[in-house]
Amino acid sequence: MDELGLNVPVLVAQLVNFFLLLVLLRLFLYKPILEMLDRRAQRIREGVEAADQSKEQASEAEAEVAKQIDEARQQGQALVAQAQEASARIQDEAQSQARQETDTMLERARSEIQLERDQAIAELRSEFADLTVSAAEKVIGQSLDRQAHQRLIDEVLTESTFKDN
Repeated sequence: MDELGLNVPVLVAQLVNFFLLLVLLRLFLYKPILEMLDRRAQRIREGVEAADQSKEQASEAEAEVAKQIDEARQQGQALVAQAQEASARIQDEAQSQARQETDTMLERARSEIQLERDQAIAELRSEFADLTVSAAEKVIGQSLDRQAHQRLIDEVLTESTFKDN
C-alpha cells in the first residue's frame, strides 16, 4: 500500500482515534445535546399545553363575565321597573291625598260658610226685631212689652218666607 501512498499503521491509528473520538463525542457531547433538546421539546410542549389551558380558562372567564354582565343587566332592568312602579304608586298616593285634602278643605269651607250664613241670618233677625220694636214704639208712642213683642216677631219670622233657604 505504499505504492498508493498510504501508511497502514498511521491509517489504523487514525481509524482508532476516529472511532475513539466518535465514542467520546457520543458519550459526552451527543447524549447531553439530545437530552437538552428533549428537555427543551418537553418545555415547549408544556408551554403549548399551558397556553391552551390559559386560552380555555380565558374563554371560560369571558363566558362567566358575559353571564354576570347579563345577570347585572337583568337586575338593573328589574330595579328600574321596581323604581317606576314605586314612582307610579307614590304619585297615585300623592294625588289621592291631595284629593282628600281638597275635599276636606271644601267641606270645612262649606261648614264655615253655612255657620257664617246662620250667624248673619240670626244677626239680621235680631236687628230686624230691634228695628221693628223701635218703629212700633214710635208709631204707638209708648213702650211695648219687649218679651211679648220679641215672641210676636219670632212667630212672624218663622211663618214668613224669610226662612233659611
